[in-house]
Amino acid sequence: MLSKIPFELDRIDEEDLDRQILRIAIMAELDAINLYEQLASLAEDENLRAILLEVAREEKTHVGEFLEMLLRKDEEQVEELEAGREEVEEIMGEEEEE
Repeated sequence: MLSKIPFELDRIDEEDLDRQILRIAIMAELDAINLYEQLASLAEDENLRAILLEVAREEKTHVGEFLEMLLRKDEEQVEELEAGREEVEEIMGEEEEE
């Protein structure tokens, strides 16, 4: 994403705007995490690597903050996250039995 919102916010229904803003914020934080972790893997200076990884960890906290707000504003998202969790548990349970 790197600094560009993937669609025009003025075309979003007002009732959906906050949810879309939160999703964009989550996308931006995930992009930042990926960027900082990739840069850290390339950095030769150990101090620079440590700073990049610390900033990446902070971005993970931001993901959590935005996700918590999204879950408070989108009941369907809460239900779908739970459904996804159940699907993973089913898959993981089958793998553990094998």
